[in-house]
Amino acid sequence: MRKRAYADRALSLPNPLRLLGALPKRSWIKRLRRLGVEVLEPLWRHAASKSEATRSRWQWTWVADDSVFKKYGDQLGLVGTWWSGQEHRVLSGIDGVLLVVVIGEGKLVVPVDFAIRRPDPTGRGAPCRDKLHWVQSMLDGRMAAFRRRGVELPPPLVVADSWFSDSKLMRHVAATHEGTLLVEGKSTYVFELPDGRQVKGDDLQHQRDWPWRDSPQVPGVRYARLRATSPTYGAVTLIVVDEHGEEQFYVMCLETAISAPRLIRAWKRRWWIEHCFRTLKHLVATGACQVHSEEAYYGHLVLRLMGCYVLFYTSRVVCKGRLTMEEIIFSLKHYWRFVDSEPLELKALSQGVDEKAA
Repeated sequence: MRKRAYADRALSLPNPLRLLGALPKRSWIKRLRRLGVEVLEPLWRHAASKSEATRSRWQWTWVADDSVFKKYGDQLGLVGTWWSGQEHRVLSGIDGVLLVVVIGEGKLVVPVDFAIRRPDPTGRGAPCRDKLHWVQSMLDGRMAAFRRRGVELPPPLVVADSWFSDSKLMRHVAATHEGTLLVEGKSTYVFELPDGRQVKGDDLQHQRDWPWRDSPQVPGVRYARLRATSPTYGAVTLIVVDEHGEEQFYVMCLETAISAPRLIRAWKRRWWIEHCFRTLKHLVATGACQVHSEEAYYGHLVLRLMGCYVLFYTSRVVCKGRLTMEEIIFSLKHYWRFVDSEPLELKALSQGVDEKAA
């Protein structure tokens, strides 16, 4: 009955809002999650039958982050004020939390889950779920989805920025999935080294007298691997990274035997989720949405996430890097001008053009 109600309501809407409002938000998210599983499962089974060297090139890195999408038009209950790391200021908009899987060094980037954070209620009422709990729920759900399909994944290696450096989340990833959460450390953190020295995160970001190493696995980078103890996190592994032309920084995780070069390479893959957000905001104009319901906005974002994946796949796999996503979008916009869109009940992207597409 509920789906019928959504369908009846959708028929009364003009296109394209008819499509976006046709499903409840949970159905939109289910479609995104199913896409992720159906893309990744055959890739995993294919790589699992190959040599160890091939499997190492097809390693999965789970990347989590959030971003603020500017919302124009009528205010939804989802619109709040959030800190934007990209613009370094507080913005009014919708905060979306995204979880992606990066295969290898960026062979493919697959969105596997997405959620919109609700702003905390004004006045009485408990605070809404924060992004730490969203990421924990997303990771738990996706790992369980693969297990239901008979796919036993290795312990996940999850990377995120310093906003996700929560000790409870780190311990949950380690205890529940035997995995590792790698985050960028903050300047205010305090650690005790095995020799009894106490160092702050600021020291790790600026001091140069560390036992530096080099590795052919991370060319152009020197690093220092340190064992330390934190009053908040307990035993941790610290990786101080110094790359030419970049500011020195450090990443941290609970104590692990994973090699420093592998951790550094995993950290570098975090850039791909930022690439996804830039594609959503600038190439497919996610922020310019004019829908007026929560269901339609979920549909708007999920369809664009799927489109982002298709663009990435086309650019990286089909065109083998010879055609960028920007060039694909430009071509689509150019040729769309000559589409007779009257049957779609849409306005043409340019006025006064009577030619039809071949």
